[in-house]
Amino acid sequence: MAEWEVAADLVVAGSGVAGLTAALCAHEAGLRVVVVTKAAIGDGNTRWAQGGIAVVLPGRQQAGDSAQQHAADTLAAGGGLCEPAAVHAILAGGPAAVARLRRRGAVFDAAADGTLALGREGGHSAFRVLHAGGDATGAEVERTLTESVRAARIPVLEQHLTARVLLTEPGAAAGLLVIGPSGQRGLVRAPAVLLATGGLGQLYQVTSNPAVATADGLALALHAGAMATDLEFVQFHPTVLYTGPGRDGTAPLVTEAMRGEGAVLIDGSGRPIMAGVHPLADLAPRDVVAAAITRRMAQAPGGIDDHVFLDATGLGQATLTGHFPSVRAACLAIGVDPARQPIPVAPAAHYHCGGVLIGLDGRTSVPGLYAAGEVARTGLHGANRLASNSLVEGLVMGERAAAAIAALPRHRNPPELAPGQETSPAPVASDLPALRRLMSRHAAIGRDQAGLTTARHELARLTTPTIPAGRQGYEAAALTLAARAVLTAAAARTESRGCHVRTDYPGRDDTHWRHSLVISLTSEGAPVVTGTRPTPGAQPHEEVAV
Repeated sequence: MAEWEVAADLVVAGSGVAGLTAALCAHEAGLRVVVVTKAAIGDGNTRWAQGGIAVVLPGRQQAGDSAQQHAADTLAAGGGLCEPAAVHAILAGGPAAVARLRRRGAVFDAAADGTLALGREGGHSAFRVLHAGGDATGAEVERTLTESVRAARIPVLEQHLTARVLLTEPGAAAGLLVIGPSGQRGLVRAPAVLLATGGLGQLYQVTSNPAVATADGLALALHAGAMATDLEFVQFHPTVLYTGPGRDGTAPLVTEAMRGEGAVLIDGSGRPIMAGVHPLADLAPRDVVAAAITRRMAQAPGGIDDHVFLDATGLGQATLTGHFPSVRAACLAIGVDPARQPIPVAPAAHYHCGGVLIGLDGRTSVPGLYAAGEVARTGLHGANRLASNSLVEGLVMGERAAAAIAALPRHRNPPELAPGQETSPAPVASDLPALRRLMSRHAAIGRDQAGLTTARHELARLTTPTIPAGRQGYEAAALTLAARAVLTAAAARTESRGCHVRTDYPGRDDTHWRHSLVISLTSEGAPVVTGTRPTPGAQPHEEVAV
């Protein structure tokens, strides 16, 4: 099976905020930790996060704000599918997690009086978002954690793809099968495996996510027998830089913190888009803003039907340069001066609100297998993520998972592997651009049964059972499985809720649909709905435990 083998107490797949936080905390608890990442250690989603860390810091909050108000905003944005216990636990852990991050060396922007500067973003009722470098918070978090991991001498296998979660005969996680840059295969044996591989943005034609966001962890978990939920809720960021017709791939994000500073969304005729749509107007939750932009584009005002504009000219050159250097640079690169011209923007795939089903200790339904970060579904986000809640979730859940793993009995010897775990054939789309076009056309912001059925049939036509080879092969297999799973969940939910918008079922149905759909794989490897997970306070359904 492999050319080399190492043993550890914990192996972490992924090098974003959740994975590196978990690695550091587990190492500090005395565990032997190995980190595996398919790119360089700093190439994950985290460093691309322009938004900040939403947290209510005791003694530093805006007048009238509180942790309870932050939780209320999160629950309101989540469209009735947040789990209140998860919301309160994760947000309550935010201040201590941020304090530990600062002790590791993170530097956040300061206000004129020297205290931490607080920003406001979509869906937040108060100024409570910490930023670093204006719109480079993720880069500062990633820098801090990467330097801390290197200083701790935690082994990091860069350019090593995770091909499979290895299992014992009883079905517990036992390590990872990895493939190195030259194709060499290796085993990292460990009684605890943490998946922290990020999301699935590359499932769509245009995304704010980097090239590494190919649904790897979701596919790994499903193949290992874990359950996933809320997969239909793919959040589209309202304002990604529009770079021209036929755009494809990763596009620069235009952070909603600009709207927090007063920038306004307008259409091609200069009319405000969010006026009268929501009480928070341009700072409404992301699902509301993205849907409003999509509707306005469909009306084609001013002859423009594939983008709108963000008018940030009123912010002034000093604010744009000092607070939003990344956005300003991206705009200038396409010939737009945001101090003088409105910024062309359009929605794009941004964040997966669902994922591998975990508890508040990071445990999945597979013994020994944990998940944290965007790959996981904690119940914090529900049907739509509140802006800047993802970094705080990654910090808190990375710590919680590490603490749970550190509390496990130590094993003297690595776990024994079940036989027959070589990579087997899986449905793989032969044309990834075609897959992305299908998902963007039929499973993006507006969906209906006819389109979802077409997408499923066309995807089946594109796929062939193939044994994946190399990074591209495994990524194609993961994206194919993720597409099938998202389409399955989206077709099953016959209502509109949060960032799942069904044009043939435009209303929200709390009588029948205030619960999450649980997705698992059949013995043939097909994703199917295998149960439901009720939202506390909703009507009772058969609950699936983690």
